[in-house]
Amino acid sequence: MRLAVDVGGTFTDIVLLQGARKHTGKVLTTSSAPEAGVVLGIGEILGQAQLEWGDVDLLILGTTLATNALIERKGARTALITTAGFGDLVEIGLEDRFAQYDIFLDKAEPLVPRHLRFGVKERVNAAGQVLTDLDEAQVQSLASRFKQEGIESVAVCYLHGYANSRHERRTRELLREQLPDLWISLASDVCPEIREYERLSTICANAYVQPLIAGYLKRLTGQVARLGLRAEPFLMTSGGAITTLDNGIAEPVRLVESGPAGGAVLAQRVAAQSGARRALSFDMGGTTAKICFIDDYLPQINRSFEFGRVHRHLKGSGLPIRIPVIEMVEIGAGGGSIARVNHLGVIQVGPDSAGSNPGPAAYGNGGGLATVTDANVALGVTDPGRFAVGKVALDVTLARDALSSSLGAQTGMSIESSAVAVVEIVTENMANAARVHGSELGKSIEDYTVIAFGGAAPLHAARLARKLGVARLIIPRSAGVGSALGFLWAPVAYQTVRSLLQRLDNIDIPAVQRLLDELSATAQGIVERASAGAPLKQSRLVYMRYAGQGHEIAIDLPVAPITQATVRSLKDSFETRYAQLYGRHLPHIAIETVNWSVSVEAVADIAVAPDTLRTGGAPAVAHHARSVFDAQAGEWRSLPAYEREELNPAQQVVGPALIVEDETTTYVEDGFRAAVSELGYLVLDNLRVGRVAPEASLAQAEQ
Repeated sequence: MRLAVDVGGTFTDIVLLQGARKHTGKVLTTSSAPEAGVVLGIGEILGQAQLEWGDVDLLILGTTLATNALIERKGARTALITTAGFGDLVEIGLEDRFAQYDIFLDKAEPLVPRHLRFGVKERVNAAGQVLTDLDEAQVQSLASRFKQEGIESVAVCYLHGYANSRHERRTRELLREQLPDLWISLASDVCPEIREYERLSTICANAYVQPLIAGYLKRLTGQVARLGLRAEPFLMTSGGAITTLDNGIAEPVRLVESGPAGGAVLAQRVAAQSGARRALSFDMGGTTAKICFIDDYLPQINRSFEFGRVHRHLKGSGLPIRIPVIEMVEIGAGGGSIARVNHLGVIQVGPDSAGSNPGPAAYGNGGGLATVTDANVALGVTDPGRFAVGKVALDVTLARDALSSSLGAQTGMSIESSAVAVVEIVTENMANAARVHGSELGKSIEDYTVIAFGGAAPLHAARLARKLGVARLIIPRSAGVGSALGFLWAPVAYQTVRSLLQRLDNIDIPAVQRLLDELSATAQGIVERASAGAPLKQSRLVYMRYAGQGHEIAIDLPVAPITQATVRSLKDSFETRYAQLYGRHLPHIAIETVNWSVSVEAVADIAVAPDTLRTGGAPAVAHHARSVFDAQAGEWRSLPAYEREELNPAQQVVGPALIVEDETTTYVEDGFRAAVSELGYLVLDNLRVGRVAPEASLAQAEQ
């Protein structure tokens, strides 16, 4: 009995798997107390399934609360303690310019303002040797300052704390003696790696969101325990794996992309079932849109990502966080994204969102600004009576009034034209984000299959596919709660990394072995708590470079005791990989190791059933019709509306048409043909492209 909950900026999605039966639901996110919406939503789903709280065997939680807090700057009042003289590193950054010729360039503001950054006298060198003892009196004096400033959370990051954490740990002890309720994050725990700017930025983010996330998780677990939940809840991480509640509270920065990561896991599974070796995951909810490339059925994993880019889509304009994360781009483009006329007199959509309260104008909760949801309601694409499983009754009049007052009055456009402009702009924003992300990764988007999910994605997926030149898109079952569904397929896993700089020609084998043993014990201890006795699989990496270089490449490390033979093998592997990447290797330069990583994963026996798609299906019969505004014709048209549950693999739908289900609506635009696969996935082919992307076809089954 598996239950997954994804708390988004607008909706909280719930999925319950009861053997082969599935129950799904949505409730509005209660942003002031997210646990209230979670408990309400779970209670409704359990009622549908006629179950009690005690019947649940596994509860997995994911959330975008940390992401939203960072982007909207609504985290805790945070202070930073660092080595004296280094407090401005969070502003100095890498001393580069992400837009070289922009003389008006603005950088992202640090999470901790300058007056709350405190330098403490101490010094440890890169080898971990203490050069200057910690000034304990100076640390103790900060406690009263923190009281005066109303500090809720503190980030502690000394210059070489990754090499020797003694000073950071002593700082925590001294502060807790006077301020036992203060949240304290140590960089040596959360990000024990070289590169002081990335480490500082990461630990500041961890401290900034820790009171918010920890408070939410503790309140929630207390409530569900009182209601009878027996199992300890687990959490989805940004790397697409499941971890323990304690780890999530200690390192909430690992949860920053937990909701979107669940969507990538779902897309990975759908791609494997459909035989789409190249897939583009497209997740559009109420607040944001997320895009992720999946190659050979695996999403790309990175060691860092940026948040809060001040220049849209421009790499380097945000603040870095160094954690294992699924590589994706996230922009403020959701159903609740607000549309307005900017200072240039043109319509702008997002990145800010109306959220769940007051929400879009059509919600009737007092929101007066036009949003993407209002545009879709005004165009007739969204069914007002079935929105969000019927939980929110949409008011068409309010949506039209908001479009008229927010946009029409300033541009002179009609309500319909304003709505078309909003939909076109938000879709182009997402398409442009995909193009830029693909360019950064060296991908040709037209070769990919789009897998679309989230409450708003099926409405825009066909238009997005057309803009990107994509031949095929797939909309899985229960697409409206796709990220939550992905949680249930995620592996129980944990990755830990630590820096230990070593020259291969003079490596300290005992020191390396001790480090690997510590990393293995840490990762294994976390995974064992959530693995339910499943066998564990361990993998190791070492990040290596030529001495003096600024970047490393990852090399596989055998899970075995380190010997001289291991060292020789690492040298050969590094030179081979370096030559593959750069066309040659440099035998005259010494090789060094920088970071050592251990990953532990519980081996799950989850079968992936192959999917098939019939060819030449008969036209489906629609029992309903809906009046929809046709942007190209400039007039209202009556479009057939099909119930998704009534379609079968022997039928096909030719656009323009609507395919309706409880959680979302798929808009099959003109030029697209839709069919249902054997597993119940909607497959839309772009007839104007006239081809199917390479390695993107479902297995064909003749009728």
